[in-house]
Amino acid sequence: MAHHHHHKHDHSVAHDHGSPNNQGRIFIFTILLNVAFVVLEFAYGFIANSTALMADAGHNASDVLGLLLAWGAVMLARKQPSQRYTYGLRSTSILAALANATLLLVVSGAIALEAIQRFSQPPTVASLTVSIVAAVGIVINGLSAWLLRRGSKEDLNVRGAYLHMLADTAVSLAVVVVGLAMFHSGWYWLDPGISLAIVLVIVIGTWDLLRDSLRLVLSAVPERINAPAIDMYLRQLDGVTDIHDLHIWGLSTTETALTAHLVMPCGCPGDDFMDEVAQTLKKQYSIQHSTLQIEQGTSIHACSLTTTESQRHYH
Repeated sequence: MAHHHHHKHDHSVAHDHGSPNNQGRIFIFTILLNVAFVVLEFAYGFIANSTALMADAGHNASDVLGLLLAWGAVMLARKQPSQRYTYGLRSTSILAALANATLLLVVSGAIALEAIQRFSQPPTVASLTVSIVAAVGIVINGLSAWLLRRGSKEDLNVRGAYLHMLADTAVSLAVVVVGLAMFHSGWYWLDPGISLAIVLVIVIGTWDLLRDSLRLVLSAVPERINAPAIDMYLRQLDGVTDIHDLHIWGLSTTETALTAHLVMPCGCPGDDFMDEVAQTLKKQYSIQHSTLQIEQGTSIHACSLTTTESQRHYH
């Protein structure tokens, strides 16, 4: 029985959306910008006697917390592996993505509850002030979302922060429209009405983030990874007669790991073969960390997790 374990030691993130340092600077700038706006919006909400602005300020404050979670995860993901945490703390980015999704849904529930209560007794507010302050919010939240947009395409965690800012931009826009409408018509019931519509948009937008982060927590194959294609690629390698115990899971919101047993009756062809397979898995299939075990098929080495024929290909 011949064993060959291969693990690529390149722990850099193989994406082009910017270095961790650059991503960290974007987070810091976005956090400071939004903290300043939360203070401004809450103060003007108090001055204008606007519960809508205060609620929006609370929503923005929760998003600042989400940004802090995301930024912390980016920093922790750079921590070097140790004897205790052999993969480092990359998986904190998955926990932060889950926390972001949960936070968005909780905030949405709070906004919906407040909106329903407002229908019975709509508050009178300084509508024009509400619209002006909310317009500033559109600029700040829109800029924040634009800064995070590029990184959101590859990193689930950055995507969570991006969704926070996008949702805030929509909320601010709705508050501007409602403020102007109330100013001209005095229809204060428009405020809770548009709030419920915004909540629905936020929940729909957050559902995918919640689902993807839960799957990563449960070590499922990441959404962007084509497991059947990887299975097929490994099976067609020269000298491979069978494969089993193919496991694929997310190390973080950007990095994916793979382990597999390759049955090769003639043994391992050598390190060049292993290096070529690892590079192909990395470049073509987005697998940053691969560990392959070579077996000659003289005995059964099936993983204890594999209990049925349908499970043996990939899980």
